Amino acid sequence: MTDREAFLLQRVQPAMVGLIDGSLSTLAPIFSVAVVTHKPHYAFIAGLATAFGAGISMAFSEGLSDTGELTGRGNPLVRGGITGAGTFLGGILHTLPFLIPHYLVALYVAIAVVALELLILAWLRWKFFRVGFVRALASVTLGGIIIAAVSAALGSAG
Repeated sequence: MTDREAFLLQRVQPAMVGLIDGSLSTLAPIFSVAVVTHKPHYAFIAGLATAFGAGISMAFSEGLSDTGELTGRGNPLVRGGITGAGTFLGGILHTLPFLIPHYLVALYVAIAVVALELLILAWLRWKFFRVGFVRALASVTLGGIIIAAVSAALGSAG
């Protein structure tokens, strides 16, 4: 295995798993709470709890999934830490706008942050994994659209 391949497998891939999971899996609880309550503070608390919970969960999941001895994926504590930190970062970024006390402003800023996150994720996939930028953007955006639809439906039902 080359140094570049080891770097991709042991550092970049766990970071991408975390960033993608954090950016996508936390959308539904945060946005559904925001839509159903119209209270940005409640959405912030839900987002903060979700980002921490998802980060911790993903850190354990990645760290316990593989010792790295057979696969060459590296130290499980390091991989778990990278994945957990990436998940937390992906979840907290679109949570922070809900510190804005005005519901619609917070919601629109959070949506803009999600769009920026999707662009960054696509760029990272393009840069490190040589996936076409449009294809990378389409794949992460599809996940975001599905989750946004589910969260909007849940938020509207409440």
